[in-house]
Amino acid sequence: MTDAGAPRRTEPAEPADPLQPVEPVQPAVQSAAPAPPARPASSPPPAPPASPPPTIDDFLVEPTRDLADWHWLWKEDREFPIRSHRGLLGRFLVAWKRLLRPLVKVPLNDLWDRQRIFNVILLEHLREARQLRHRDDQRIAYLETLNADGIDELMRHNDALFARADQKLDLYRREARDLLGSLGAALARLAPPPEEAGTAAGPIGEAGVAGPAAGASGPPPPPAGPAAGELALARDEHAYLELERLHRGTEQEIRGRIARYLPYLAAGGPALDLGCGRGEALALLRDHGIAARGVDGSARMVAICRERGLDAVQGDLFAALAAVPPGSLGAVLSFHVVEHLPIGLLDRLVRLAWGALRPGGVLILETPSPLSLVVAARNFWLDPTHARPVHPESLRLSYELAGFDPVERLDLRPFPAAERLPEIDLSRLPAEQRALADAVNRLRDQLDELLYGCQDFGLIGVKPAAEVR
Repeated sequence: MTDAGAPRRTEPAEPADPLQPVEPVQPAVQSAAPAPPARPASSPPPAPPASPPPTIDDFLVEPTRDLADWHWLWKEDREFPIRSHRGLLGRFLVAWKRLLRPLVKVPLNDLWDRQRIFNVILLEHLREARQLRHRDDQRIAYLETLNADGIDELMRHNDALFARADQKLDLYRREARDLLGSLGAALARLAPPPEEAGTAAGPIGEAGVAGPAAGASGPPPPPAGPAAGELALARDEHAYLELERLHRGTEQEIRGRIARYLPYLAAGGPALDLGCGRGEALALLRDHGIAARGVDGSARMVAICRERGLDAVQGDLFAALAAVPPGSLGAVLSFHVVEHLPIGLLDRLVRLAWGALRPGGVLILETPSPLSLVVAARNFWLDPTHARPVHPESLRLSYELAGFDPVERLDLRPFPAAERLPEIDLSRLPAEQRALADAVNRLRDQLDELLYGCQDFGLIGVKPAAEVR
């Protein structure tokens, strides 16, 4: 039994205790799994300072949390000292307890040894678990560092690849632009001037009007020679497709505009879209269960429609409309086509549509609105293939003369407020100035409507049912 305050003594070596865990012998050759590659370091980490040996005092006031110290306590079976601070009475009590301790401990030796052995084994497992956790934490930290460095390296490599790809794409764009420019210049030298061709350039393909097949997207006539003609046609179709991409709007925007006409198509199809372009109207009608087909003069536009699974053919819109059996269509549609037509052909289109529609069928034509001076004088001429603006009243007259009744006009796409004339805020003015400001605002409204207003208009005509005599 160790007395309090007794100095720690060195005990003679004893045979191996069965409670002492046997440290595994590290093999000279590592296992098949290779160790992670050593990471370069500027200097090895400093060794932790050696901890002082434990004492009984480490467990009295504030018990230590070090597992090694507790292992020392239970392994060596160290006893806590018997102390007292009660003076003479305390000394008597200490002596009495020291006398009684062996008498109490001897009957409990078996139970005490089992508890001590259990505690030692448990502490050894805890120490081993802590070592494994420390090792796993190091491996996780290493893998996280390796992963972060790998991702950084991958991102740098990815950025370099994208930069290289952008350089290549820019080079190819410049080469394609130069090649297209050289092709256009060569075709311009091969093409005869309009006065030698004998006709004016036009997109419709109608007799007396130069141009290939029908449709708002039809290019001007090709130069003489089949090979040069095909090249010129392909070049012009590419140019017109780029023009629509830049100034017509996205597919979603155009679908939103055309959706305004869905209530007028309640009677159903079949519908014929003249100058179907990229197929926005055909796709919208298909999504709403209305059978529709389109015709366009541009092979490129028709190819785009067919790639989307839409029914479209390349051809002359007048020939396609004239070939329709009388009274067989539920709707004839044409969006931004009539402004491409020469004089006289617009009226013929309206009359052909009347013959192709069944009673109750509708003719819908949409075109830029000349009622807006900004549209008529500026925006309309963004498309060089536009022939002339179509006034809504002259188009209404063509509808009425053909026999459509009723005829309704929709004013579409008003200019955004940010692009219109500003209005004076009357609430910020003194009372004596509001009458004058109100008059200015009224004048502003008239001028704003004349300058801006709506960018497009649509005219809807219904073929009336035949009267029963």
